[in-house]
Amino acid sequence: MSAVSILVAVLSLVVVVGGWVVYQLVLQSGRLSLRVEEIEGLLKREGIVPEEATERGLPAGSVVHDFELPVLTGGTMTLSQWRGRRVRLIFFSPTCGYCKSLLPDLARQLSNQSKDLPVTLIVSTGGVEQNRQLFQGSGVSCPVLVQEQMEVAALYRITGTPMGYLIDERGATVGEAALGGPSVLALAGMPRPVPSAEDEVPWGNGRRPPSHGFTRTVAGSRLVRDGLKPGTPAPPFELPQLDGSTLSLQAYHGQKVVVVFSDPKCGPCTELLPQLEKLHRRSKDVRVLMISRGDVEANRQKAAEHGVTFPVALQRHWEISRAYGMFATPIAYLVDELGVIASDVAVGSGPILSLFSRRTESVASARAAR
Repeated sequence: MSAVSILVAVLSLVVVVGGWVVYQLVLQSGRLSLRVEEIEGLLKREGIVPEEATERGLPAGSVVHDFELPVLTGGTMTLSQWRGRRVRLIFFSPTCGYCKSLLPDLARQLSNQSKDLPVTLIVSTGGVEQNRQLFQGSGVSCPVLVQEQMEVAALYRITGTPMGYLIDERGATVGEAALGGPSVLALAGMPRPVPSAEDEVPWGNGRRPPSHGFTRTVAGSRLVRDGLKPGTPAPPFELPQLDGSTLSLQAYHGQKVVVVFSDPKCGPCTELLPQLEKLHRRSKDVRVLMISRGDVEANRQKAAEHGVTFPVALQRHWEISRAYGMFATPIAYLVDELGVIASDVAVGSGPILSLFSRRTESVASARAAR
């Protein structure tokens, strides 16, 4: 065989193999596209992702996630510490030209606004030093919080900067997300909704969010917001405790446990602590497990102040509250020996203690009947 024939044969083989490889890549790409479409469709059907494009942000009336982030000037800040006040939450990036051009107008607006206007918080991405250079000398007087990457922005479906929300006293978005400098500035002047008796009490602290504040989009969602029903398997979790160890719900398999959701900044939660401690020490049939939020040190101080000996685990934002169907504190569930929710959600100190007492009495009655 001549050299020319060999060269032609090799080139033909390369073309055939190359074509087969390209075909497989196209086929695999098509499979991935179909899989992505299938997952997106599932998320939309379950109400996790709305039918409208996600770049529009959260739907109006969405109960937002809490967070705790370092402040550029030192210390940390949570969104929930502003509960009872309207908050304009603005997402920034130090590499965003539109954000930089917004700073002078934002500084003027903040210096002139009255006390009854919303609190302004900026959540920025990037390094601390990079943000210091951006805001130093800008005249912007509001707190600037720095996220590690995009962890908070992802929770709020932020796809560009500057972008922001107006959040009401109950912790829900007012209107849709504002995108761009003019829209973000306009959030401060949005009219306050006509108040009702329910709105006079800040959302949280054992109160259910008023239902009239939600839009049709949220009402149509399959996301549970008013508690899980008896007979529902309790969502599993594994969380860090105050001593640094981890705690899981599975560790309580075979025991009844009252799972209490709390917050160190929640007044009724603090009042509930000593009463829960008494029940924890006295009861041999029902255990107490608290899932709290916020800073580790703040929770340690609360636990030490009230002599708490039952386990206190910490969720980072509202991720476990979300799984249990209610964004409020204090609330509680009774979970049976098989890990199934055995009661309606108890909202507030009285119902929580009553739930525990009723269940203890029923156990004692069952034993006496034997």
